[in-house]
Amino acid sequence: MASSSGNDDDLTIPRAAINKMIKETLPNVRVANDARELVVNCCTEFIHLISSEANEICNKSEKKTISPEHVIQALESLGFGSYISEVKEVLQECKTVALKRRKASSRLENLGIPEEELLRQQQELFAKARQQQAELAQQEWLQMQQAAQQAQLAATASASHQAGSSQDEEDDDDI
Repeated sequence: MASSSGNDDDLTIPRAAINKMIKETLPNVRVANDARELVVNCCTEFIHLISSEANEICNKSEKKTISPEHVIQALESLGFGSYISEVKEVLQECKTVALKRRKASSRLENLGIPEEELLRQQQELFAKARQQQAELAQQEWLQMQQAAQQAQLAATASASHQAGSSQDEEDDDDI
């Protein structure tokens, strides 16, 4: 088991992840906190054991990067061969998910336009749309102002015409 020095505390699996796995695996079972802590420590130790063995296998094959094959060989050499078929299934699922992610992210890359340029173009289009909207609002406002002025002129002309007609009548009375 790993020692309980200060540095090893940093090398543990987050409790939330373990709690989630326990709940998903055993939904109707209560697990004591000290049992959960023990599971965290066992998982950490297991990962340390497998990764150390895989590292040794990697070094023996004069490689610098631990590959999935090194991990599988480590499982076999440590006596965990019964897990290998399930590990291979999980590895295939991970590769499938990674491939889908790469395909999704490469759609933008296939356009041949950097993401920064696409964002700049998007901002430019937004600015152009805002400008067009502002111009439209300005035109509507001007049309309303013109209509109001025309209505005011019409009212003034009508009032002036009426005033002129009554002045003519007064002039006729003076004769």
